[in-house]
Amino acid sequence: MNPSNFLAELKRRNVYKVAIAYLVAGWALSQGIAQVFPVFDISNWAIRIIVLLIVVGFPVAVVFAWFFEITPEGVKRTEVADAMPKATGRKRHAWIYVVVAGAAISVALFFLGRYTASNRAAAAAPNELPAKSIAVLPFENLSEDKANAFFAEGIQDEILTRLAKVADLKVISRTSTQHFKSAPENLPEIAKRLGVMHILEGSVQKASDQVRVNVQLINALTDAHLWADTYDRKLTDIFAVETEIAKAIADTLQAKLTGSEQHVIAARPTESTEAHQLYLKGRYFWNKRTGNDLKKSIDYFQQAIAVDPNYALAYAGVADAYVWLPGYTAGTPRDCYPKAKAAATKALQLDDTLAEAHTTLALAIWLYDFDSAQAIREFQRAIELNPNYAIAHQQYGNNTLAALGRFDDAIVEGKRAVELDPLSLVINTDLGSDYYYARRYDEAIAQLRKTLEMDPGFYIAHLVLGQVLDAKGARDAAIVECQKARGLNDDPSVLGVLARAYGLSGNKMEAEKILDQLKKLSQERYVSAYSFALVYLGLGDKEEALRWLEQSYQDRAGSDIGFIRVDPLLDPLRGDPRFEALAEKIVPAAEFKSATASK
Repeated sequence: MNPSNFLAELKRRNVYKVAIAYLVAGWALSQGIAQVFPVFDISNWAIRIIVLLIVVGFPVAVVFAWFFEITPEGVKRTEVADAMPKATGRKRHAWIYVVVAGAAISVALFFLGRYTASNRAAAAAPNELPAKSIAVLPFENLSEDKANAFFAEGIQDEILTRLAKVADLKVISRTSTQHFKSAPENLPEIAKRLGVMHILEGSVQKASDQVRVNVQLINALTDAHLWADTYDRKLTDIFAVETEIAKAIADTLQAKLTGSEQHVIAARPTESTEAHQLYLKGRYFWNKRTGNDLKKSIDYFQQAIAVDPNYALAYAGVADAYVWLPGYTAGTPRDCYPKAKAAATKALQLDDTLAEAHTTLALAIWLYDFDSAQAIREFQRAIELNPNYAIAHQQYGNNTLAALGRFDDAIVEGKRAVELDPLSLVINTDLGSDYYYARRYDEAIAQLRKTLEMDPGFYIAHLVLGQVLDAKGARDAAIVECQKARGLNDDPSVLGVLARAYGLSGNKMEAEKILDQLKKLSQERYVSAYSFALVYLGLGDKEEALRWLEQSYQDRAGSDIGFIRVDPLLDPLRGDPRFEALAEKIVPAAEFKSATASK
């Protein structure tokens, strides 16, 4: 056949028109499915199959156009259609309308796809937040007796604790959620700050032995109310209410519950409502974290134990209070750490699933016995039982891993603690300490300044920042930070760091004044031997500094002397046989992973 005749025949048989219309329609269809299917989370393989069918269909359509033609009377073979009367001009040009309509649809689908894609991208920015994440905001106390605030706070805390034991959920710690009021208006902003997608709000009303608990679960990004309920129960049923709420939330967020998790969140820790309320009062004061309040909490916990001698959580509360007392200079390590250890051990004898008790036992073992292997086992068990327990991650990293020179691991744990409790000043400060012990001073300074932006009045962050600056050699700046810390709190440990910086900067007169001050203070309250060691380092008296460090070891002051291998402020003593012998007693060389090895 003559090529020119063949091309003319293609045109006569409408093959060109069909080919063009098919390409336009096929492209429009492929654009549409490529843009729309992802919106409904349809798999990419389905899109690929449809596009492949469109491609395969092209030669079929062209062959069809050669042999057949669409007429007003239906599909006819070309030879038959040729013998029929000619269609009107409008019908002959119908294919042009198909092309134009197909092009318009394809353009519309293209821009629709761009619009939905941009919307999805915009939604994806906040939706980087885990879908199975929640923060339990403070419950409003609607009781006529405002003294029942401890009860509302306790119910919130216990629901949060039950949720935190579900490994499939990310649950923000109470320390961070307490920064917000009940039923706030700016939920999206709060969710962003806490790193969660969902918020649980609630209220508690208690009258005599009757309790009403209102709760509602909200998607903080869309303000959609996902679930809500009201529970009117007797006080004796409060644990069942907490369990029902925790299970309902887990079901709503489609969190997978293991058999052990179901058992743990359904636990009924005591049959005594009196013991339970005494325990909640103890936690109320424990959460205030001052020396006097910790002592009050111990009194309430022990009253709860007197009512119910098998109340494991009450023993865990006693342990938690004693282990923190030396840090608030409200007790000595030799007196407090053994009591913390004994109470935690008793709690675990009664209930081995308490992550809090495993954490406190780990701390007591490390800070008093310097048994890193056993401490690590207890920390890991705590995290296994409650992966959302920020304090376990914080203390595991900051107290044990950092002291052993496992800096990378310590920082990972510190970051996880911050993720779970982003607004906790102590946890943010301890992450700065992890960087400090790793000699990553610039990162430590950045983290501590970030903490101080959250609260410029947090003296511990000023103190640690002073230590970092001193270790870096910026002693004038270190003195400024220590003076700020001193102005905010009368903690004697601030004076030791300040005196060292004064002495090494050449102002030994100020260092000696602080030494006299510490001697007087030690007659009134607990002053760590470590603080005296720092003063003598500032004065250049290494022998006396070593004597005080040995005293710190005798005092079992693990929160100070436990960092002997990594503490930059003790660098002037490294290499001294007495110092190295002391370090071997606390962190044997065989257990220590040097900073060089950890990188």
